[in-house]
Amino acid sequence: MEGPHVSVLLGEVMEALEPAPGKTIVDGTFGAGGYSRAFIEAGATVIAFDRDPTAAKFARDMNVRLIEARFSRMAEELGAASVDGVALDLGVSSMQIDEAERGFSFMRDGPLDMRMGGEGPTAADLVNTLEHPELARMFWVYGEEKQGRRIATAIVRRREEQPFTRTLDLAEVIEKAVGGRKGAKVHPATRVFQALRIAVNEELAELEAGLEAAEQVLKAGGRLAVVTFHSLEDRIVKAFFAERAGRLPGGSRHAPPTAQGPAPTFSLIFNGHRSPSDAETAANPRARSAKLRAAVRTPAQPWRAAA
Repeated sequence: MEGPHVSVLLGEVMEALEPAPGKTIVDGTFGAGGYSRAFIEAGATVIAFDRDPTAAKFARDMNVRLIEARFSRMAEELGAASVDGVALDLGVSSMQIDEAERGFSFMRDGPLDMRMGGEGPTAADLVNTLEHPELARMFWVYGEEKQGRRIATAIVRRREEQPFTRTLDLAEVIEKAVGGRKGAKVHPATRVFQALRIAVNEELAELEAGLEAAEQVLKAGGRLAVVTFHSLEDRIVKAFFAERAGRLPGGSRHAPPTAQGPAPTFSLIFNGHRSPSDAETAANPRARSAKLRAAVRTPAQPWRAAA
């Protein structure tokens, strides 16, 4: 969820999933319940997932079954071909960003944590223990930060004097390492904080596992809608839909024919992606990078089962 009051691309997600009485929809990223509330108002039954323990307070006053777990566990929790729709909104929730003690924001001082579920190593653990090459690689792979090596050098040098424990401390070191903001629209720490958050929460592996889980739980005719907020996520979702819809590029005419894979498990609802309107991005700047991709489940077996 992208905030307790503003659900990104809500109209487009509703159109893609078609929630209605008699349908069961999984909200895989419950957050503050914005999508779930809209699904319930449309008459659907909602099963929600969220590993963030703070989500429970938003679910108490809603007619929703909240499972406090990663959305990649939906197949284990619900069983095969059990639901009519799955929604995944991969943005960090406003409640996480706005609560300084969660450690997600480089604009508010708080402990350098970034864990969505409260388990495993914190961002401080990574920053203070990873070797220089590992830090630089993480900043490039997960944050697409071109100055990752310079930033890693500054971090390693500073932590020898004093370990990092606070968000603003790290953000200031990053800003100095790249030479300040110089009128840039994006804060210099943005990509590094994104990289740390993805690494701490294993977000890309979770997304890949979650897409496979959605493939398993959706009935034939069920619908999957995924909202992404950066290119790493979107590439994974785009590739998954292309593969599962049988839209991968064909082999070269000079090469031997490739063996045909399993039957397509999805058909695309629309080509490409949907983006927020100008009005939505003006009202909610956090929506500006959002992309929606959606598809309908075919009767074919999930690829893992078929294999």
